[in-house]
Amino acid sequence: MTDKRFSAPVRGLPSGFSLHHVETVGSTNDEAVRLASEGAPSGLIVFADRQTEGRGRLGRSWQSATGNLQMSILLRPDCRLSAASQLSFLAAVVLADVLTAQGPEGLNLSLKWPNDVLIDGAKVAGILLESAGGKDGELDYVVLGIGLNIAWAPAQMPYPVTSLSAVGFPPRAPWEWLGDYARSLSIWLDRWQSDGFAVVRTAWRDRSHRLGHSIRLKTDHREIEGRFIDLTDAGALLIEHADSSRSELAAGDVVFLDR
Repeated sequence: MTDKRFSAPVRGLPSGFSLHHVETVGSTNDEAVRLASEGAPSGLIVFADRQTEGRGRLGRSWQSATGNLQMSILLRPDCRLSAASQLSFLAAVVLADVLTAQGPEGLNLSLKWPNDVLIDGAKVAGILLESAGGKDGELDYVVLGIGLNIAWAPAQMPYPVTSLSAVGFPPRAPWEWLGDYARSLSIWLDRWQSDGFAVVRTAWRDRSHRLGHSIRLKTDHREIEGRFIDLTDAGALLIEHADSSRSELAAGDVVFLDR
């Protein structure tokens, strides 16, 4: 049931989803977290025409502009807080499915750990997950922040970036992408809740960027090199080192060493 204090149902959204639209906001994630704390229901989508303080991982800035998609989706699944990170991979798989369905033939799309969507090796979208739980370890809510470069990509970035328009996608409004994403997300959430993380892990792994290649993982305290050999059941990178030992790493920035 839609809570009228926060949103109204929008034609074309799947059952259980509703929209909270603002023209300009600091951060859609911050707005979704605020509404979650006020009791907003699961399935609320915060959509902004423009963000002024968009955020990515590790507190980095996410540049937003009118014509791109910036939205955050509030979910309240019945699970432990420790399982919330699985939804970051699910969110990426959903976006990959949606882009592949609408994209040009031969689209070279891949998923870079932990939360980037790439086309031809350049970042076209990012995902920011934020969650909260109670003292008993149960999840209260999770917010999935999605930023998709539709018409525009930022300049002078330290890594390659692109937009859908630059790689041959036909023109589509952010609203259309929002609807497609919500419908696919609804399907994938049902799969995740019925079949567990394994089905998500398999779908993510099938699209993983440069699986089997040498990487350097940068954390706050060290740099670790090895070969990216798998995604673990917990969503961590499984890395094999030169001495054949292995490490499971759950956080950091990945740099690929071979081209």
